Amino acid sequence: MAKKKAFALRVNEDMLKAIEKWAADEFRSTNGQLEWMLNESLKQAKRQPKKKE
Repeated sequence: MAKKKAFALRVNEDMLKAIEKWAADEFRSTNGQLEWMLNESLKQAKRQPKKKE
């Protein structure tokens, strides 16, 4: 599993509420939802990092 790094993220309050609601609807944590959203965006842009073996 890839190492995870913590960092601060500033987000508009309304946007955060929408993300929290979406996460709850999909039975994910807010952090898990953000990771999923970022991963999906990277896939769509064909910019996913190469997997290390």
